[in-house]
Amino acid sequence: MDDASSNIRDRLLADKITWLITGVAGFIGSNLLQALLERDQVVVGLDNFSIGSQKNIDLVEGKVEAYQWQRFRLIKGDVRDLAVCKQCCEGVDVVLHHAALGSIPRSVADPIATHQSNVDGFLNMLVAARDAPVGRFVFASSSSVYGDHPALPRKEDVIGNPLSPYALTKLINEHYADVFAKTYGLSYIGFRYFNIFGDRQNSEGAYAAVIPRWRDALLNQRPVTINGDGTSSRDFCYVDNAIQANLLAATTKDSRALGQIYNIAYGERTSLNDLFELMVSELGAERVKGESCKPNHAPFRKGDVPHSLADISKARELLGYSPKVSVKDGLRLLLAD
Repeated sequence: MDDASSNIRDRLLADKITWLITGVAGFIGSNLLQALLERDQVVVGLDNFSIGSQKNIDLVEGKVEAYQWQRFRLIKGDVRDLAVCKQCCEGVDVVLHHAALGSIPRSVADPIATHQSNVDGFLNMLVAARDAPVGRFVFASSSSVYGDHPALPRKEDVIGNPLSPYALTKLINEHYADVFAKTYGLSYIGFRYFNIFGDRQNSEGAYAAVIPRWRDALLNQRPVTINGDGTSSRDFCYVDNAIQANLLAATTKDSRALGQIYNIAYGERTSLNDLFELMVSELGAERVKGESCKPNHAPFRKGDVPHSLADISKARELLGYSPKVSVKDGLRLLLAD
């Protein structure tokens, strides 16, 4: 355990925090759950299992000690139900809000469902957190908020026009959180995540993220599809870095850090072509064979941006965020099994 992780653990144990994770059965939510239980925290989890999986919850149970698992309480419900949100917030100190309908293509196909979960559900959680009252509200925004603004790297104080319904819902979330801070005194921190990847990320369906989708294709000797010519680039960020950011946000004592939106990323750009080569190299010739050795190309997706790169200096300065796991090392961890 490095010094930063040790300091976070000390703060958690000293403060005796009770946590609520919404979207607890999802990719980031279940990784947060494991991280908190491993640190002997008391956790309430909410999920409607529309995207999240019971398998993710079961995997966490298998990773932690029995006494740690007893500190977790799961509530099956929907953030679109205000009564459920209020029930979940009772006795909670910190909310880590990650329940949402992700995926830009999904939002293009069904903007109403995306709005209902991401905006109506978010507002319900803010009201419930305000009324509890909750000490701190940490939530997932998205790098898609930057929209059509061309500048790289992305800096938090300069955004463009949203290019998808999903991006718009996340921008609305940021404004709602700020209004609740100014009107009701709710303490919040928001994260614009940049292409988080890691264990338990969904690989199935039309809206699966690129890394888990490609991993399954490569391991099963199926063709990999790259949208566009492969020169598009992203700031891929391993999930352990996102966990670090959440724990720092929940435990910071610096008042300057509150009421802020932060980029959470690794701070480097990887093209889709380079990502493919990294994954093939990491898996090795014995595991990557046949049609999966060379990618196919498909049209660029509506709502996507060609390039994405985060400036993470604000998170470094105000939160002490220091991402430890590079893209290459994260892929090695993910593809090791």
